[in-house]
Amino acid sequence: MSRASQVAVALDVAVGDRVFVARGLTKIYRTGDVAVEALRSLDLELYRGELLVLLGASGSGKSTLLNILGGLDTATGGTVLFEEHDLTAMTERELTRYRREHVGFVFQFYNLIPSLTARENVALVTDIADDPMSPDDSLALVGLAERMDHFPAQLSGGEQQRVAIARAVAKRPDVLLCDEPTGALDVETGRLVLRAIDHVNRETGSATVLITHNASIAGMADRVLRMTSGHISEARRNARRLSPEQLAW
Repeated sequence: MSRASQVAVALDVAVGDRVFVARGLTKIYRTGDVAVEALRSLDLELYRGELLVLLGASGSGKSTLLNILGGLDTATGGTVLFEEHDLTAMTERELTRYRREHVGFVFQFYNLIPSLTARENVALVTDIADDPMSPDDSLALVGLAERMDHFPAQLSGGEQQRVAIARAVAKRPDVLLCDEPTGALDVETGRLVLRAIDHVNRETGSATVLITHNASIAGMADRVLRMTSGHISEARRNARRLSPEQLAW
């Protein structure tokens, strides 16, 4: 069975619900005479409301794929359609607009501004979004209703990461992209962050991609893809999604 067929078999979703369709996606990084093929003719579909977990070793291409889907990087070859709009044909200006209007990012490091409160950090996004949630509503969505007026230094690592999630979802993105969001956290704090991501995905319907090295986290996904050397080597669909509390770390 081809890799594209494996992905198709793992799905049971209406075609009209597709948010992303990638076909033959390649990415080559060049340094002098050295060429590194980060993605190799990769095919992928992502569906509205889906929580997709991407597994794989460092260097397997997970972050490269996420960055291309999010408009932070461009492909060397192939196509990526976002709701029928070709990301691979967009100018830098168009990609900037795409990121601002449609994509929320959550990274391993929180990137909060130390001199601003949680509410003010989220307001940086809501002030430029077309139809945002209020900062108060987005912070309440991740369980921080009582911590809105605290500065980052007054928050735990898990709370800071949840502020970052609130900031990402405040503009009501179609897509939420999370790159190792629990990588710098202990197990219990990581569960709180995963609970926030799970809750946001269910409540907002954003197509959500979560990169992790921790295979146990795959249990909370609708669908799990494993990447190896720039392509999808395994695809499966969970019979049911586990809650973060049910994950065995």
